[in-house]
Amino acid sequence: MSCSGCEQNVESALQTIDGVNRVEADHEGDTVEVVVDDGVVDDDIHAAIEQAGYDVTA
Repeated sequence: MSCSGCEQNVESALQTIDGVNRVEADHEGDTVEVVVDDGVVDDDIHAAIEQAGYDVTA
């Protein structure tokens, strides 16, 4: 992520996943904090980020 627009893109992509309660992307720190219900798996989160056009590094 390189700008606040990227943050919004990632947040929007993750908010489409059922069970995602809160998303906070930070392009300066190159991080995304996601709070989810039980049953949401990392693979779903990673796939949504990648489908939005961003790489997942952790």
